[in-house]
Parts: sequence; C-alpha cells; structure tokens
Amino acid sequence: MKLDPVTLEIIGNKLGALTEEMCLTLQRTSRSLYVKETADFCCALAGPDGRFTAYPRGIGVSGFVGLDVRTAVDQAGPLEPGDVIVTNDPYTSGGLATHLTDIQLIEPYFHDGEIAAYGWAFIHCSDIGGRVPSSLAPTNHEIYQEGLRIPPVKLLRAGEPSRDIAALLAANSRTPEANDGDLRAMLAALRTGRERLTQVIAQHGAADIAAAHTDLVDYTAEKATAALAQLRDGTYRFTDYLDDDAVSPVPVRISVTATLDRGALHLDFTGTDPQVDAAFNIASHGRAHAWITTRVLALICTLDPAVPLNGGLIRPVSVTAPEGSVVNALPPAAVGIRHATASRVNDALGGALGLAAPEVMPAASSGLVVPVVVAENAPGGGQNVQVLEPMVGGTGARDGADGVDGRDSGISNLANNPVETVETEIGAQIIRYALRPDSGGPGRWRGGCGLELVFRVLDDDCRLLARGLERMRFRPWGSAGGGPGAPAELVVNEGRAGERRHAKIDMLALRRGDTVTLRTSGAGGYGDPWTRDPLAVLGDVRRGLVTREAAARHYGVAVTTASDGRPALDETATQELRRDAPPAPIGTGPERAAWDTVHDTEAADRLIAALFRLPQSRRYARRAAIHTAVLGELPDGFPAVTASDVELAAARAALEAHTTELEAETTG
Repeated sequence: MKLDPVTLEIIGNKLGALTEEMCLTLQRTSRSLYVKETADFCCALAGPDGRFTAYPRGIGVSGFVGLDVRTAVDQAGPLEPGDVIVTNDPYTSGGLATHLTDIQLIEPYFHDGEIAAYGWAFIHCSDIGGRVPSSLAPTNHEIYQEGLRIPPVKLLRAGEPSRDIAALLAANSRTPEANDGDLRAMLAALRTGRERLTQVIAQHGAADIAAAHTDLVDYTAEKATAALAQLRDGTYRFTDYLDDDAVSPVPVRISVTATLDRGALHLDFTGTDPQVDAAFNIASHGRAHAWITTRVLALICTLDPAVPLNGGLIRPVSVTAPEGSVVNALPPAAVGIRHATASRVNDALGGALGLAAPEVMPAASSGLVVPVVVAENAPGGGQNVQVLEPMVGGTGARDGADGVDGRDSGISNLANNPVETVETEIGAQIIRYALRPDSGGPGRWRGGCGLELVFRVLDDDCRLLARGLERMRFRPWGSAGGGPGAPAELVVNEGRAGERRHAKIDMLALRRGDTVTLRTSGAGGYGDPWTRDPLAVLGDVRRGLVTREAAARHYGVAVTTASDGRPALDETATQELRRDAPPAPIGTGPERAAWDTVHDTEAADRLIAALFRLPQSRRYARRAAIHTAVLGELPDGFPAVTASDVELAAARAALEAHTTELEAETTG
C-alpha cells in the first residue's frame, strides 16, 4: 500500500461520492421510465487498468461492481480527450455489456496528457431494435434477433458527436427519442465525473490518485479474502434448475461446486447444461463475471459491511465455466434473458455456500425478475415501449429472520414504478399492486412473500412481454426444514370469459379491456414451521401475509376473531393442532423432488458430460431429443402431475439407455 490509511480513506470517500453524483445526474436527466423511476442504470470510476476503483453504494444497479472496461477500451483504439466509447455487445466488449439493451458509455479522463481514470455509465434502453418491441424475448435463439449490435466504437471524437453513429442508433430503435434522451443523460453524468475528478486531483495530486486506484482495490481484496476466510473450508456442491428454455419443455440445469480454501473461493460450473437455442445464455467469457458471482459479492458485503465497493471484491474468486455452457456461451448465442439464469446461479451459489455457512446464508429467494413490458401505438405515430413494472418476489428466510416481503435485491436493486407515473405514460390502469398472501415458504422463519400485479389494458393493438418469467414449475427451495415458496402465475382475464393461463411467453397480443394478472413466486422458508412463534403467525395473519387456513395448515396455529373484529390467537386450538407434528415439508417442493427421482445427480452428470463431448453445434438438439424421449414415458404435465412407479421406472430406463448410447458414440 503506497498511501497512508487516512489519506486512502479520504480519497476513497471522495471518489465514491463522485460516482454517486454521476448517478444522480443521470437519473434526474434521463428520459425513459425504466431509468428515471426503476433505476436500471449505474455509473462508476475505473482506474487506468480498467477495473472499477469507485462504485456507488446507494444508487444504481449494485451487481456490476466486478466488471472491467479494459477490453472495450482496447477495442476502440487510441483515445484522446473528449472521446466517448459506446458499446452494447456482450461478446466484443469482453462481457462489459451483458445484453444488447444495456448501452455502455466510457470516457477517458485525462490529466497532463495521460489517462488518469475512465468514467463509465450504462442504462437499460427501452428498445434497440430486434424481433420484438423492447428487443428481448425468451425464444430468440441468436443475438442477431435481439437488436443492433454495437461493438466498442467512438460516439464522440474529441468532444464532437459522431453523426453517423447517432443516425445508426436512431434508425435501429422503436424508441429513438427516449434512447437519445438517455444517451444525453449518460454524457451529462460522464461530464460530472470528469469535473469532480479534476477537483479531486487538484486537491490531492495526480500521484496520490494514481496510487489510490491500486491501493483501494488491494485493500478491498484483502478485506474480501478475510471475509471469506470466516467460512468453513471445504468443497460444497448444489444444483438448481430453470423451469425450461421457453423453446422446449426441458428444464435447464445449473450446477456449482464451491471450494473454499483460507479465503480463496473457486466456483466450478461443470455439470451445468450446454448453452441453449434461446435467450437464457450468459456471456461470461469464462471469467468471474458479475452474472455468475453476484451472490458471492453480496455474501462478502454481509460478512463485512464496511468493505469498499470496487473491483477488489472479485479478486479472491476464481471460476471454471465450461466453454459453450449456459453460463459461458459462445457467439452468436442469444443472451437477452441472461438475468433469469443469473437468478438461478444465485440460488445455486446460495445453496452451495449455505452448506459452508448455514447460519449466514438464506433459503432461496423468489428467483425471478420480470420486467412487464407494454408496447402500444403512440399518438402521432411510432411506438410507446415501456416497462410497466419490474416484478420481483421476496427474499429467502435465514436463521433468525424472516425474508423480506416483495423485495429481492439478489441480482439488482431496481425500484418499483409509481402507479401514478405508470398510468400517465402507459395506456393501462393498475387495478391491484400488492403483496401476495400465502406465497412465502413456511418455516420457523417465513420466506418473503411475492407480489401480485393486476392491470387493465385501455387500448387495442397492445402487446405484452414479460421476460424473465421463472419459478412457475420448480419452486424456490426452503432450508433447514423450511418449506418452498409458492410458484409464479400469469393469467389473462382471470375469472372472466376467455381466461387464459400462460407459462413463459414470447409476446402476447392484448385488446382493450383485457386484464393481466401476474403473481410472482414467494421465497423459501427456514426451519421447521411447526416451531414458529404463534404470535408471529398471528402477526402475519393480521397483516394479510398469511391466511387463517394456511396458518392452521402450515404452522399449526389456530386464529379466531376477537370481540373487536381483529384476528386473535386461539391458544387451546393451537395446542391441539400442534399435538401431532406433520411430516416436514419437502424443501425443494414436490415438483423438484419428482424430477430428481428420474434425473438424479449421477444420471444428470453422465448425460451432460457426454453432451459436452459433442461439437457445440450439435449439443442442444441432441439434449432436447433425449429429454423429449424421457418425458414421453411420463404423464403430460410432469413433474407437477404425479407419475406412477411404472412410469418413473420407464423414464429412468430411457434416460440410462440414451445416455449409454451417447457415451458410446462420443468415446468410441
């Protein structure tokens, strides 16, 4: 460490404040609802080596602190003062951009002719072209369908806008004015960062700022290593599943093996399924990328809340991510719904690390982020494409605390959109936006409840997109005897003529008067629900989070009505209910338990290993064919529909036969 601790703390706080001010500038001047209200954006300061050395703590997307601008900078070529790089391509930017609707800007900040730092800003834009409004849909199978790819190029040259680039961007979006407004907001944020960095350099000198870039990251890396060293050394494995890939009914397996060794953490994703012909892939480039390490960063910050936020958080973490897997996809794989896979990676990481630190790690969160997009014809022509609401669920319960209801910051800390603003900017009427009763997994500590959104469409020719729909088949799992959360639901015109229930959707056409109901999954519970404090259950009933029927069924707590009309505890009936405890709930849920009776760990590992011995281009089709044959031995709707012992045995035999055939083919 070159700087003394006091000077380093002062400079670190000033640089952190600089990034916060950049974010405030961006949010206050942005154009689109998803940026100015939802806050799907961020700004940061990177050192000359490209690592983030200062990152905002209280505003913007928190999970990207481990990203790196170096690849994008190198791709753009030599830089001079006033240059600004733009990119949105996950492949050519080295994973800085994670899907095409995330537009990145990078500005080199010069001092005395040398680059002193890089300013970085990103926003999630409303639309960047592609097959569907808002650009992203789960059934896209290659990145070319997801919109305009922008390799790292110069949006500004020596302070002068590139009119060619601007024209290209405008011509390839359904919302060019909103995009232009957000780009201008990012440029304003970068200007704010440049001006504030100049002031900090004037106060402390260029040499100290250069030293701080290194020292801040080193200091954070030391604290991150010390935090992870609190966990028990060893090797821990956990698997989880995406419901399916929206193209086929086959679930997508995520496997992680975490090895802890004196503060170093290695994550091995061997056993994870090959990349899919759908938009659920992550372009991690085989690195400790943000989308496959977010849960680790959150754990470090939980173990040491004082750790500074910068790229040093990721230094103790190394990764093995098989090339061509869903967590290390190769181009031209579609990546638009990568956040759904990142959520499941988070849950798998939480499960593995929970084996090392059960007293710290929570049960599974709701495990979904669903930006509900409405696309409609705009007055005067064009289209209005807006995120009506970014829907999440709850946070998993942990030892000593219930989960958080209706809030899950597992992969992002997006805000909800005010109803008044939504109804001003979108042709929709919000009927209900509330917590979903009985959705949190039962436990000594209850899982966080999901959300319920009901809205009515006010105009014809409206289209609905709800990317990221998940946990509709496999429920968020509970821990230490806790039960799973309720699965998610999507219903059009519920309780009316023409009611339609949907799984994952690509794009739904809606007409005036149609209603849409989305109920997000609840999070997993922790501990035996029969040991939950009856007064805590009563409190849940009074707040409308648990119904009286569920209180009796899941917790053995009888709730009656007091003379004042309020729910009250019936102690005698509760004692009677709790006299004989029921069997412990299936922590993973009955659907996952049924799936595992066919696809146990060994069988799934064998199949995936054999698939990876095929050429990458042949893996997806072969995998789908094998699973289709296996599912053909089971009843429609499995695993939600119960299979007989005979059917289960036939399915296991089919899986064994197809796997053996593939092994012979790929090892002969």
